[in-house]
Amino acid sequence: MRGSLHFVGNATTVLRLGPFTLLTDPNFLHKGQWTHIGQGIVSRRLTDPAVEIADLPELDAVLLSHFHGDHFDRVASRQLPHDLPVLTTPHAAKRLSRRGFREATPLRTWQTTTMSSGAAKLTITSLPGRHALGPLGRLLPPVMGTMLEYREAAGVLPFRIYLSGDTLVHPELRAIRERFDGIDLAVMHLGGTKVLGVLLTMDGEQGADLMELLDPRVTVPVHYEEYGVMKSPLSDFTAEVSRRRTGLDVQVVERGDSFAFPNRD
Repeated sequence: MRGSLHFVGNATTVLRLGPFTLLTDPNFLHKGQWTHIGQGIVSRRLTDPAVEIADLPELDAVLLSHFHGDHFDRVASRQLPHDLPVLTTPHAAKRLSRRGFREATPLRTWQTTTMSSGAAKLTITSLPGRHALGPLGRLLPPVMGTMLEYREAAGVLPFRIYLSGDTLVHPELRAIRERFDGIDLAVMHLGGTKVLGVLLTMDGEQGADLMELLDPRVTVPVHYEEYGVMKSPLSDFTAEVSRRRTGLDVQVVERGDSFAFPNRD
């Protein structure tokens, strides 16, 4: 299968799956610029994106896990084409529509949509996610994970990519393993984001927990060391996976680099 992940920075990637090209969680602010994380919290970006919006290939759609300023920023709002399909939560779709994005499509948890190109087909499923646990979770915007299932032709086994979104580990995630028989690639949002001491994105330990739960063939970590509110560096995650001796495969993709999807044995 032809496919790759290009890591732009934060949770922003360019995914190529055969004839389809997708952009995830567009964040194109530069180092030193501030963004509104949500609920009155702001944070300064610590890195530059690897590319600018003008450098992106032609896109078929944007996948947006939730509506926070480090996932859909003011640069994306100004520069992305407003007729570009954006697949996201109902909460985010409503806000994007107000900004003039005419193809913002709401997906509720477990809802699917399909894209086709000749014999190739890409099925996109919204998955459960929680940005925070307990009462704080009701104050933060809804989050979705995403499962991509790419088939080059009818009857061919799908290549599955799981995008975690800014979720913490919680019991509803077990249903992902039950519904999808084998995940080829997991893209994990890490960083251990903390606000007022409350964990809002997976740290190294939670990331390893989710790897063990879902058992993907390969995991690519993203969303770490990008903003001041991110308190858990990538080394926390890689050290925790190594300590557990699970045999799970972590591929660290540097910003600006690409990872070619592995072929099945």
